[in-house]
Amino acid sequence: MDYKTSVTNRLKTARGHLDGVVRMVEAEAYCPDVMKQLAAVQGVLEASSRAVLRKHLETCVAKAMREGRTEEIVDELMETLKYDKRVLRPAPVSGDEAEGLPSEVGGGAK
Repeated sequence: MDYKTSVTNRLKTARGHLDGVVRMVEAEAYCPDVMKQLAAVQGVLEASSRAVLRKHLETCVAKAMREGRTEEIVDELMETLKYDKRVLRPAPVSGDEAEGLPSEVGGGAK
């Protein structure tokens, strides 16, 4: 699956999941259940951010470096990353990712 389709699908999944969380809150669902679902949405958004970052590194950053604009592109990247430090967090490696939960929510430590 290509980058655009992959990221678009992830974002649509997050949007649908978030709509479900809104319904849970409106129905006054059990708070820990709502929190788990919010963590799942955050996990999908973080995975999307990592995919966008990877694409940027493989294309824009690589091109800028070949053109000798290393300092400019590094400064731009550092400025961007300060807004979302979670994007640099390693992806989950346990089976929790398949459940849509970040490892610290799903238990991850084995």
